[in-house]
Amino acid sequence: MQADRESPERMSPIELRAGASLAGVFGLRMLGLFLILPVFAVHAPLLSGGENLVLVGVALGAYGLTQATLQIPFGIASDRWGRKPVIYFGLAVFAAGSFLAAGATDIWTAIAGRCLQGAGAISSVVVALAADLTRERHRTKVMAMIGSMIGLAFALSLVAAPLLYQVIGMGGLFVLIGVLALAAVWLVAVAVPEPPRRVPPVRGEAGLAAVLHPELLRLNAGIFVLHVVQMALFVVLPTMLVGAGLALERHWLLYLPVVLVSFAIMVPPVLYADRRNQPKPVLLGSVVLLLVVLSALAASGAGGPGIPVLAVLLLVFFVAFNVLEALLPSLVSRIAPAATRGAAIGVFNTSQTLGLFVGGLAGGWLAKHHGAGVLFGACALLALAWLAAACGMRAPGRTPAVNPLQG
Repeated sequence: MQADRESPERMSPIELRAGASLAGVFGLRMLGLFLILPVFAVHAPLLSGGENLVLVGVALGAYGLTQATLQIPFGIASDRWGRKPVIYFGLAVFAAGSFLAAGATDIWTAIAGRCLQGAGAISSVVVALAADLTRERHRTKVMAMIGSMIGLAFALSLVAAPLLYQVIGMGGLFVLIGVLALAAVWLVAVAVPEPPRRVPPVRGEAGLAAVLHPELLRLNAGIFVLHVVQMALFVVLPTMLVGAGLALERHWLLYLPVVLVSFAIMVPPVLYADRRNQPKPVLLGSVVLLLVVLSALAASGAGGPGIPVLAVLLLVFFVAFNVLEALLPSLVSRIAPAATRGAAIGVFNTSQTLGLFVGGLAGGWLAKHHGAGVLFGACALLALAWLAAACGMRAPGRTPAVNPLQG
């Protein structure tokens, strides 16, 4: 019976528990972040200085800046002092920022709160802990669980944020976000399995130099491009949907089913990549799908496609996006030395966050000065460059299927 439970083809009970609980931690934290996005710009004029749209943008983006700055230090700290203590600290900092923002009466206090939220940069540590607690052949599935929870949190926020804002206001929303962060602390303490004993680094595996070899750089570049494209797409997509006849308050009627259906479609390629140890064709196929979507949008003309075509293109985009969101961190965790896994994922997550920043900045500039068609064309060229770089990747070999919590 024990052998059956530890079958290489099946996730063990501990792996399932680790994946579900860490997905829950990510979900609670990301729901807190996403709840702000649909309503903050509407609330901002009620704050002193909140009529300045530049400062409103800074308040929304400040989280990402501090997050990008601290991902690597948090990852390195978790390699040295352990994953769980660093996660507890980061969630406490995130909660403190939420409570600070809850009392904001001016835009600068809101910005300070958002900066403090971002200073709880635990994403790389949570992903590293997920890798510590799972075997390689199941790691992509665990990353898919985490990615799906993030997607569900985003979809839920689109529906819940306007309703909650009407009932409890922006201050109440920030308090709720802080409470969700504290709930995540409790979840880590009672539900997440204890990680294995840390592996001391061997010669050549210490320091950042060990996590910057070519395959990791290729993956870091890929996640950067993926999030440049994501943010650039959503710079212009809401306006396109409104122009196509879908009112802003009804956008969730398109987003929600598209995101949910994309989760179901992503399962077979994720399972194929895991069970057959074939991540490269799945990665290349997903990048090709991105390229097809962006090329179709670039060729759609000034008016853009209609709602049905946009729905299909968005579905294809989210399928590719969700598969890549699961596959890329899994590959990083397999390639990086175990002793510096937190640092490697920190570099990876920093690349991800910088992609969001660059995508928003460059996407806004291109859309303003050259139009949506040029924006999509530029994103298609980025996807093509990623595809060319990914063709040379060398998929990692499979190590023996040993339970990480044994031995």
